Amino acid sequence: MASDLEQPLGQVGKSSGEIDGAQEPLLNGTNNAENYSALSAILPFLFPALGGLLYGYDIGATSCATINIESATSSGISWYNLSSVEIGLITSGSLYGALIGSAIAFNIADFLGRRRELIVAALLYLIGALVTALAPDLPIMVIGRIIYGIGIGLAMHAAPMYIAETAPSQIRGQLISLKEFFIVLGMVGGYGLGSLFVDIVAGWRYMYAASTPLSLIMGIGMWWLPPSPRWLLLCAIQGKGNMDELRETAICCLCQLRGQAIGNSAPDQVNEILTELSYVGEEKEVKLGELFRGKCKKALFIGTGLVLFQQITGQPSVLYYAASILQSAGFSAAADATRVSILLALLKLIMTGTAVLVVDRLGRRPLLLGGVSGMVISLFLLGSYYKFLDDVPAVAVVALLVYVGCYQLSFGPIGWLMISEIFPLRLRGRGLSIAVLVNFGANALVTFAFSPLKEWLGAGILFYVFGVIGVLSLAFIFFVVPETKGLTLEEIEAKCL
Repeated sequence: MASDLEQPLGQVGKSSGEIDGAQEPLLNGTNNAENYSALSAILPFLFPALGGLLYGYDIGATSCATINIESATSSGISWYNLSSVEIGLITSGSLYGALIGSAIAFNIADFLGRRRELIVAALLYLIGALVTALAPDLPIMVIGRIIYGIGIGLAMHAAPMYIAETAPSQIRGQLISLKEFFIVLGMVGGYGLGSLFVDIVAGWRYMYAASTPLSLIMGIGMWWLPPSPRWLLLCAIQGKGNMDELRETAICCLCQLRGQAIGNSAPDQVNEILTELSYVGEEKEVKLGELFRGKCKKALFIGTGLVLFQQITGQPSVLYYAASILQSAGFSAAADATRVSILLALLKLIMTGTAVLVVDRLGRRPLLLGGVSGMVISLFLLGSYYKFLDDVPAVAVVALLVYVGCYQLSFGPIGWLMISEIFPLRLRGRGLSIAVLVNFGANALVTFAFSPLKEWLGAGILFYVFGVIGVLSLAFIFFVVPETKGLTLEEIEAKCL
């Protein structure tokens, strides 16, 4: 494998002066628009986004795989009679693996770089899927689920960073939000493929094995793509290579990523980034204490606050327990669970697509404030249904659909977008790993705690509690979260932190 410090494929052999179509310097303080080719922007987004698609696919496929694996006639195994704890291990194995992956990313991400971290994630996806699909017994299957989950943790850490650092600022929001669209697209694919195999003997093996081709495509694609120019320049500033060589490599990478539309302005863009990075000084290694000082302290507060509220406003509970909510509203959830899940995933897909189309026009804050307001209303409606309106099942159905739709307009895509934008470059790898760790940790906690809290407080009170937390999240967004629409990553650091 070529080192990330070596020159990439494609246009690497050309110097910036050999690329046709010269343009004016783009980051000169008066015109921060970045020239780019839309065609050249596709692949640097697509291959990292496959990491999100494989994450979403795992969610959808596992919901069907657990049904198949418990069937005496369809499981194709002798150990199908699993306890609820064992089913929980299968279901949550990838989630706890993702927690491990996020912790690992904290220590190795800046050393590996975004590109190589995604290559490792693709390899873990491949190994995890194969181990799970070929597992002869439950312990091996759980190990496979954890390996796959470690890949999720690395991919969900590195993909938004790579996309954010390589995307033109004009479409950065759309591309990172589109990664969330790919997660939901993967869920739809998992539910759909799972429904085809759910009644086939050993169908769960086919469900998990089906992700291996995409894992290979992701790995090969990331191998071909160049490293992040901003990461290369950070290495240069920190003395991890020859400054002139790394600068030239960063220029070549930028040309490959942006296509011929960038013209001769690549050196100017690289020099602008180097100027913005000059505050780094001579410190070679990031110290843990730096994460809790200055600009990174504020970025950490914004990023972890967003992903924490993303989960503790009840998103895992409302989605994971949607079938029981619909069942209590009079639907035959036991018979129609897969179809209900597919319909909800399709709604998520539509609303995420809407967010992708408008995020760089409306901005991050309007979508967050509007979407979370809708979530709060729907949570209070769900609470009222369980407390006072249980004879009007349409209330629960409407509230559930509003919640899912508004979440996908706001916290779903914008949470991942903001944490990829907000951290200073020097501390972005470690800062984002903490945010991803908080995200998966809060997801696991809310998912685990929902059933006992529901039994203790009752569903109505619990949804009211989620609604109150939603109001607090609105205050957090209004007073703390900045608008980053249209700004380069360096401008975000200068103006918003």
